[in-house]
Amino acid sequence: MESGVFHSNYKKDMELRPTPIMKGRLVFVIVLALIFPFVANNYQLTLANQVGIFAIAAIGLNILTGFTGQISLGTGGFMAIGAYGSGLLVTNLGMPWWMTVPIASLVTAVIGAFFGLPSLRLKGLYLAIATLAAQQVIEWAIIRSPFTGGVEALVVPSPTILGVRMSTDANFYWIILISLAIVVMFAVNLFRTKIGRAFIAIRDQDIAAEVMGVNVFLYKVMSFALSSAIIGFAGALLAQYRGIVNYERFTIELSISILAMVIIGGLGSVSGSIYGAILISLLPAILSNLGTAMSDSIPAMLTIMPFIQKGMFGVVIILFLIFEPEGIAKIWKNIKDYFRLWPFSY
Repeated sequence: MESGVFHSNYKKDMELRPTPIMKGRLVFVIVLALIFPFVANNYQLTLANQVGIFAIAAIGLNILTGFTGQISLGTGGFMAIGAYGSGLLVTNLGMPWWMTVPIASLVTAVIGAFFGLPSLRLKGLYLAIATLAAQQVIEWAIIRSPFTGGVEALVVPSPTILGVRMSTDANFYWIILISLAIVVMFAVNLFRTKIGRAFIAIRDQDIAAEVMGVNVFLYKVMSFALSSAIIGFAGALLAQYRGIVNYERFTIELSISILAMVIIGGLGSVSGSIYGAILISLLPAILSNLGTAMSDSIPAMLTIMPFIQKGMFGVVIILFLIFEPEGIAKIWKNIKDYFRLWPFSY
């Protein structure tokens, strides 16, 4: 009995979805995403939009941390640059919102590359502290800059396409869905190129990569730039979606949350970034709804629920680190391998 996946030519082996089952799953996900806004209410659409934006940011961070091995705690700051960059270009210069999003991403890429310069000399915890400093510097600059409005919120005009207001949950859902699809395709194909393979080589052993001819410093800075560009892209989308930009939304807590998405979803996995974003984004909403449902029988539940949410956030991370350090992506891979190799166990 034949068990497993076998290819008879290189073209088939290089396909992203080489088997009919994989293609069927992809079609199912696409169909589900297309019909979702027609059956979901505003609350569910809000959660879906939040998941989409954070999934984009998590993919950006995974390029840096999961695929290149460079730890970063400055994600919130880079999202803030993208958000303020897009918002200020719209409000101060009157640029079309769709033009400000890529410009803000490029600005974030340049700043991210600058803060990535110490990566040649710093590794591990020391690099994490350096990126944490970047987070604090960006927050300080936003609060004290005369252009951002300081502690006051920046109000961004509602984005429109052909006269249609896009900031509603249902309309902006399509923008986020298309953006997420583009980012996923870019990230998946990136690691089939020379640049992506250089990132992975640096992650596995940077000294060996340098011996083989990889310009370690160049590719480390390039990884910071690409990662920051995608994170800034997510921040710009968040600014256009919410319509209000405030520095308090982009604190170190957001950086830790997105890092948790990458760890729980799976380091070095594009799909894992989406799984982690779904879990971390929906977990507070699920606990909040559960607390509301239990408030009649337990009146104090609404009071203690914020503490339960923070506690569960830590518990989930600890459980994954103990029982499945490779994240949800590895669990899903194990399930697929079981059915693909059945009835054999090897």
